[in-house]
Amino acid sequence: MKKQPRWIKSVIETAQRDTTAMPWQRGPRRQAMIAKRRNGTLKTQTA
Repeated sequence: MKKQPRWIKSVIETAQRDTTAMPWQRGPRRQAMIAKRRNGTLKTQTA
């Protein structure tokens, strides 16, 4: 097996640590955008 360069190890470690928010994980902002697109009105959440 070939020896991997250090930068490859660094790239792999960084990729494993990185947690990018996917569109379906973005929460209320995305839900509001979807609701607005579906029925033309913006649903707001009150506390």
